[in-house]
Amino acid sequence: MDNKLTHLDEHGCCRMVDVGEKPVTLREAVAAGIVNMAPETLRLIQKGGIAKGDVLAVARLAGIMAAKKTSSLIPLCHPLNINFVTVDIEVKQIPPQIEIRSTVRINGRTGVEMEALVAVSTAALTIYDMCKSVDRRISITNIHLLEKRGGKSGEFKALPK
Repeated sequence: MDNKLTHLDEHGCCRMVDVGEKPVTLREAVAAGIVNMAPETLRLIQKGGIAKGDVLAVARLAGIMAAKKTSSLIPLCHPLNINFVTVDIEVKQIPPQIEIRSTVRINGRTGVEMEALVAVSTAALTIYDMCKSVDRRISITNIHLLEKRGGKSGEFKALPK
């Protein structure tokens, strides 16, 4: 692993990395996270009983939209022309939680790890926002990069937990 911080210049000042000379390659990143909640909150989500609407559909859409806006949210990220974004949601009864996974792909000069992580984070925050009136103890945990492909650093796969 290269220990050099690429977003700092030789004087320690922040900078956007120049990716202009890098080759365009297929790049993909997969991120995941978990939203924990009370069993009754999960039941309300599943039966459509949350007053703000279809929680899972809105969370998916929010995650997709957020991935496309990552460079507006994270200061040194490049604006990207994303090819593909998914936000997949899986409901788990025991323990009561929602698992979120996002995959982002691009043909570009820089990776899409941040876009995948922002998609997961925003989907999780949307679930919280839509359900906070019935469950203030909702927690968002374990947002992390699962895997990435493409670019100079090649492939990365997180070790199973």
